[in-house]
Amino acid sequence: MTFSIVAWDPSTQMTGVAVATKHLAVGALVPHAKATIGAIATQAQTNPLLGIWGIQLLEQRAISEGTLDEISVEDIIYLLLKDDKDRDHRQLHLVDHNGHTAAWTGKECIDWAGHFTFPYFSVAGNMLVGEQTLLAMAEAYQAKEGMEFSERLLQALEAGEAAGGDKRGRQSAAIYVVNQDVYPYLDLRVDHHHNPIAELRYLFEESRKDYYQMFRQTMPTIHPRTTEPISLNPAPWSGSTKAQPQKSVSTTDAPLSA
Repeated sequence: MTFSIVAWDPSTQMTGVAVATKHLAVGALVPHAKATIGAIATQAQTNPLLGIWGIQLLEQRAISEGTLDEISVEDIIYLLLKDDKDRDHRQLHLVDHNGHTAAWTGKECIDWAGHFTFPYFSVAGNMLVGEQTLLAMAEAYQAKEGMEFSERLLQALEAGEAAGGDKRGRQSAAIYVVNQDVYPYLDLRVDHHHNPIAELRYLFEESRKDYYQMFRQTMPTIHPRTTEPISLNPAPWSGSTKAQPQKSVSTTDAPLSA
């Protein structure tokens, strides 16, 4: 019911996912990515835990890189699915922080279903009109080398739709891109629309306008691998006057419901 692309851009170190489907709110559960780590799309009989756990495994892979403990991206797919009784109904594909890709399409995924992996990106889909959807996505992405990364992802999605897309129709689409921060560089979603990819394009063009770009430039930068946890018992601020807590006043004698 879905077609997607996951990619890593070696020139900018950005990574991300673009995805569309005939289902509600695809951006809520399918795309997963972490800056400097990689990206995953989990689809067909979607299990978002595979995305969450997969990012954790990719992070462990990055930390252990060059050691005897390093695992391959194919190993990550195996570890995610080896105990999954529904793995034949799953589809997932991923890219790591060096552009290595791996994918899985379960034998019970509804036709047309499959994937194509390349250096730095992968395309996958199920319930498609045919493999031409994915081939068009791959061709579009490869042809736009040097173009701004998010634009390349979106153009790949548009090419997939033009080649037939999801055979059931259209409903939602999303693009999720991370760069060097713990928060996303771009996170746009169309959760329910008769023409979601066109609407995603509209949102993307809006995000390029000066007012939004200036707003983004005011945000602080924290590298995800150097983020320190916030202390739950911070030391008092030096030289500050600590405000006294105010007693809350209820407007009713009845207890609040949970």
